[in-house]
Amino acid sequence: MDGTDVIIVGAGPVGVLLSTELALSGASVQVLERLAAPDRTIKAGSINIASAELLARRGLLPELRAADERTRERFNEFYNSVGREWLRGMPARRQRGHFAGFMFDDNLIDDTDSDLTDHDAATNAIMIPQAEIERILNDYAGRLGIEITRGVTVTGLDSEREGGVTVHTDSGDFSAKWIVGCDGGRSIVRRAAGFDFPGTGPEITGRQAIVTIADPEKLEPGWTWTSNGVYCHGPLPGRVLTAEFDGPPVDRELPVTALEVQESLRRVSGTDVTVEALVGDATRWTDNARQTSTYRNGSVLLAGDAAHVHSPFSGQGLNLGIADAFNLGWKLGGVITGRCSVEMLDTYTAERHPIGASVLAWTRAQVALLRGDAKTADLRTVIADLLGTRDGMTYIYKRATGLQLRYDLPGKHPMIGRLAPNVTLSDGTYLHDYGRSGGFVVLDRRSGSTSTTTSVTTTDSVTTIVDPCTTGPRLMVIRPDGIVGWAEGD
Repeated sequence: MDGTDVIIVGAGPVGVLLSTELALSGASVQVLERLAAPDRTIKAGSINIASAELLARRGLLPELRAADERTRERFNEFYNSVGREWLRGMPARRQRGHFAGFMFDDNLIDDTDSDLTDHDAATNAIMIPQAEIERILNDYAGRLGIEITRGVTVTGLDSEREGGVTVHTDSGDFSAKWIVGCDGGRSIVRRAAGFDFPGTGPEITGRQAIVTIADPEKLEPGWTWTSNGVYCHGPLPGRVLTAEFDGPPVDRELPVTALEVQESLRRVSGTDVTVEALVGDATRWTDNARQTSTYRNGSVLLAGDAAHVHSPFSGQGLNLGIADAFNLGWKLGGVITGRCSVEMLDTYTAERHPIGASVLAWTRAQVALLRGDAKTADLRTVIADLLGTRDGMTYIYKRATGLQLRYDLPGKHPMIGRLAPNVTLSDGTYLHDYGRSGGFVVLDRRSGSTSTTTSVTTTDSVTTIVDPCTTGPRLMVIRPDGIVGWAEGD
């Protein structure tokens, strides 16, 4: 499609979300996807608070909360079926996630910590499977009129053409000024454009599926470490996960069968549990951990798993990709519409690459804690002791929420470079309610204002809120990706 500003390869959650961010900025965009229909395979089981708040800024909070409610009802269904409550008597409704199988204990997390109290608007909108996130984002993209072309396989690209890129597919060529590869860990775009992809190779083969089990009482609910690996039973009915330290699978392309899942469960659990059937598609994965050294090569950019891969433990890959899309969307959109110089795109790698590297380290640490040898078992005992303290549990939980993200931006105010806090305005609305247009938001509470009520004006993609409240920062400028670009005052 000649004349298109951006072609996005890949219609997973990152590609679709990026398309909506570009559309809000005024750029024209087309999404090309190999699969004929959205992928319903079981993948990540939740998003973190930072991702939920970013999506809430686009008006998606009601849909996220409804999906969260449905998921937690299924959690309770599972624990009722096995006759167990969640951790230390805590109902499954309060489940918050885990680190290497150590569940986040609601009784130990310090919810009065300022990092958490400033971000409580979307805490009940996080327990959402990836398939549900994709459904919500596809509906959102449809409302914005975004074109997603499915059943098209990209075979290569030519970025030598002056002023743009030609994408070669099995359905013909497509042309645009820019291309973004959101096509996963084995990205064709990344390879065709010559990006590097250094990192560490895989140690494990993991499997995840929803199954029917003839004798579920033979499996412990939750996470269980053994000398042969680790397995998880629940918290969704029929959901099982195994990880074995036997190297990568021989052929990741082969379909996962019920027999394969059963054999893996038996090896790891040491039981003769019987898997009767798969319910939907199962997945096979590894802990391959790699990251390209730059997220941009001329007119070609990468986001999500195309730029970085790692093990799926604690679902950080989906969150990392969501933040990539928000960070890149407004910058590339600004370049296309002339609001930003092309040098703005250099900040995409500068800001996102360190975060990606941190997440790779986070996931490698979890893999290390899952090994079945005696020394690692001793290490888990030490970690368990640390996570049994209020400070230890709060620290690890805050890392997982994504709320400790900070970009190195000019200015001394502690909010600069961080995700904007959940500010309640004088009229009872919330700051995140004003991010739906995808532009900048300015919160003005300086003493010179004569306003006695909250007033809102929008001009040239900037929404200015003059609020008479006397608490909080006097002036705060929030970027389209929810990051505080400038702040003054308390």
